[in-house]
Amino acid sequence: MKNSFKLLLPLGSILLLLTACQSPLPSMQISAFQTSAQGEKLASVAHQPTQDSANLVLYPEQKFQTITGFGGAFTESTAYLLNQMSAGVRDSILRAYFSEAGARYSLTRTHMNSCDFSLKNYSYAPVAGDTQLTHFSVQQDEEDLIPIIQQAQKISENGFKIIASPWTAPPWMKTNQDWNGGKLLPEYYETWALFFSKYHQAYAQKGIDIWAFTVENEPLGNDANWESMHYTPEEMATFVKNHLAPQLNQDGIQSKILVYDQNRGEELEEWVNVLLQDQELLPHIYGTAVHWYTGTQSWFPQSLQHTHNLAPEKSIIHTEGCVDAEIPHWQDDAWYWKKEATDWGYDWAKAENKHLHPKYVPTYRYARDIIGCLNNWVEGWVDWNMVLDHKGGPNLAQNWCVAPVLVKPQENEVYFTPLYYVLKHFSRFIQPGAQRIGFSLNNPELMATAVQNPSGQLVVVVLNTTKSKQNLVLSVGRQKASLVVGAQSLQTIQIEP
Repeated sequence: MKNSFKLLLPLGSILLLLTACQSPLPSMQISAFQTSAQGEKLASVAHQPTQDSANLVLYPEQKFQTITGFGGAFTESTAYLLNQMSAGVRDSILRAYFSEAGARYSLTRTHMNSCDFSLKNYSYAPVAGDTQLTHFSVQQDEEDLIPIIQQAQKISENGFKIIASPWTAPPWMKTNQDWNGGKLLPEYYETWALFFSKYHQAYAQKGIDIWAFTVENEPLGNDANWESMHYTPEEMATFVKNHLAPQLNQDGIQSKILVYDQNRGEELEEWVNVLLQDQELLPHIYGTAVHWYTGTQSWFPQSLQHTHNLAPEKSIIHTEGCVDAEIPHWQDDAWYWKKEATDWGYDWAKAENKHLHPKYVPTYRYARDIIGCLNNWVEGWVDWNMVLDHKGGPNLAQNWCVAPVLVKPQENEVYFTPLYYVLKHFSRFIQPGAQRIGFSLNNPELMATAVQNPSGQLVVVVLNTTKSKQNLVLSVGRQKASLVVGAQSLQTIQIEP
């Protein structure tokens, strides 16, 4: 400070300035919660001085995508199982997912017509040749699916968004006249677009708003093992531009449209090279939906970055991921922290892709994927079934999977697996409207992401997959805090403004 400037300051101001310079750095008001292989489940952990620490520096001024939310899927299987439980247990599960004291799910998904996690094949338009859909009805959903969504709505204080996805059109609209495989016949494009509108209106009458549609779940198919319908990228673009978007607009429906809705990796890049460079299509779509089944380790940052760079103004939402090809392990927390899970690709992937499908740790797969997605422009992350039984169903295709919450309806028993708590690390603390922020981390053993909530609060999620605790100094500007991230753990840190 120059002498001429100091002479202009009153004596009291000089004393205050000197006192401030000698004061310790402002303390950081933080709280931290940890889930670990040692049995912690969102346990509160105290920050403490550490030595030989890594540095995690936050840069709140660096802003990236705005977060839409986190959550899971309402399937007929999930709804059916919940309705088999006692009213008290059913309420406790829904509160665990949707209440302010629970996971605060804010982004969900459901299926139009049946899917593999349905009790049977069904369509809302069963009458062949009914091109005006005069017989359209969602009556099948009124027994289980709609009542469960309505109950969740009553529990959720801030509400949640719903993405609806069809697995297939009714067989009479398709080239192969079957539930599985085949394509939508061009003469039914207009009727199929009307189907989306009718569905939206029917659910709206039940007090359920559909925030967004994906055009087709997994348009590359699933080897015709369960409900599916194939598109090429060009066919999907044509359907959206010429039929779906005009129909929704004509009927005053504001639901957003997400294209693609299958796995990340090379196939994502091939599809977005067509879809996101179609200048006539772009005004009609909100963005791209993706899944995680291409591999058990990578979150495919290259394909996510490629998707973002092609159309930076468009969004990316992860709409499905689960531990597949496994019978759930009941009341066995340790299994979810072991490298024993396998996916479909472990047995069935082509030889050149086998390296993408090694055995994996279920908790790490979830945490790693969500963190990796957030750090590569994904704005929302949706799990698959919220609830399944201890056998991994019910499932009409015997395509057994694991859900974060498992139940035994006959015994009225429920098991919250470690996967539930991993998801809660994100969904409970990262609010809709948060923005991802910049950070630097100099410990390659740790993986992290950071956001700023609308309140100004900062949230950091850190994953430690090693068998040793990791010391960490967290810095924001001149503020610092020392932390210990436990061995084999996920930790969420809140920093108050």
